[in-house]
Amino acid sequence: MGSWRLSAGVIALSSWCLLAAVPEASGGWKQTRFLITFWCPPPATDAALAAVAAEGYNLTWVPVEGLDAAGKHGLRAMLTNPLLDPAALADAGRRAQLDALIERVKGHPALEAYYIVDEPGAGAFEGLGKLVAYLRERDPAHLAYINLFPTYATEAQLGVRAAEAERAAAGHPTDLAGVGPEDKTVLAYREHLLRFVEIVKPDLISYDHYHFFREHDGPQYFLNLALIRAAALAAGRPFLNIIQASTLEKVWRLPNAAEMRFLVFTTMAYGGRGISYFTYWGPASYGGLYQDGKAAPLAKDVAALNGEIEKFGPALLALDSIAVYQTAPLPYGAVAFPPEAPVQVAGGEFVLGLFGRGARPTAFMVVNRSYRAEAEAVVKTGIPGAGLEELDRKTGAWIAGPALGADRTVKIKLAAGDGRLFRAVP
Repeated sequence: MGSWRLSAGVIALSSWCLLAAVPEASGGWKQTRFLITFWCPPPATDAALAAVAAEGYNLTWVPVEGLDAAGKHGLRAMLTNPLLDPAALADAGRRAQLDALIERVKGHPALEAYYIVDEPGAGAFEGLGKLVAYLRERDPAHLAYINLFPTYATEAQLGVRAAEAERAAAGHPTDLAGVGPEDKTVLAYREHLLRFVEIVKPDLISYDHYHFFREHDGPQYFLNLALIRAAALAAGRPFLNIIQASTLEKVWRLPNAAEMRFLVFTTMAYGGRGISYFTYWGPASYGGLYQDGKAAPLAKDVAALNGEIEKFGPALLALDSIAVYQTAPLPYGAVAFPPEAPVQVAGGEFVLGLFGRGARPTAFMVVNRSYRAEAEAVVKTGIPGAGLEELDRKTGAWIAGPALGADRTVKIKLAAGDGRLFRAVP
């Protein structure tokens, strides 16, 4: 971790940067679309929200008075309000105000979620669990949104000590590259996730991870994806990845279009159900997508990428994530292709997301792990079927894919950081 760790201040910054699953057995929020959103929202004006919609986002953040404007532009909304705090439950007056707020907004057609908090430590989970249960009881149709720390948070920030994470050690994975039974980062983070799921009982697992530095890339990006994916699958919940789209920290570099594509498509290959960009709106010092009210050059690239995400979304929501494998050299936290994997990939540095229904594989996504150069993957599929169809990123329709060779091998070209989704033809 060392010199690339973020400062405590910036890890918590998104909480003041104001801002769609598998429900509880008794009913709850259901994800209906792949989430495309951001941190640090624009003002809830017609002009700003018209731009948000035109750029392909489907979820914005608004105060109560912004719900109508969000709905006008076809956007779903995450409500921000000071009453959405566990402390409100302990005060009769504030609790009554919270009840009135819920009654006022829960029938609004634009409402998707209530924003609760960013990056809480485990010590806050009990109170947050009570608030999430309170909201779910009074408004089960809408999400209570909480965002979690990344793997590189300290033990003090996580509120978990690796030395005491016995449950994490008992079920420790042995197939993640570079991870041993005494890996303190993994022990503490897995325990943090276990406590969050058990105590808070969220409908969505959200986390942030900022990967690109001026001199190098962070080493834990795929480890974080793997641990979040495992927690989400175990809990039967979707997950959302908050990705870097700014230079808010001086040590960060601004991702280019290919690097943004890398972040989005690796998240989708790992089974992610949402992307959030950090940051969208703010002063020039943030280095975000909008600076002092004007779109930065990257905003156009992200808008084009959002258009593709929107086309992939319905297909991905209809599939279950079964496995994720990577080719050598394996990044920290990746899993190598086992000999029995129904799809094998060679020819370069690639990520393979295996999808299907339940445990039966029917589809796969191949991602070029290099964001610097295009690559050609040699893919051999053992998934039963006469051939392949590919998801068309322009229309969202399944179209005829490349022909399989006699040995069921096909060569797939991928732009830098790009991914392509295929399914077997019955």
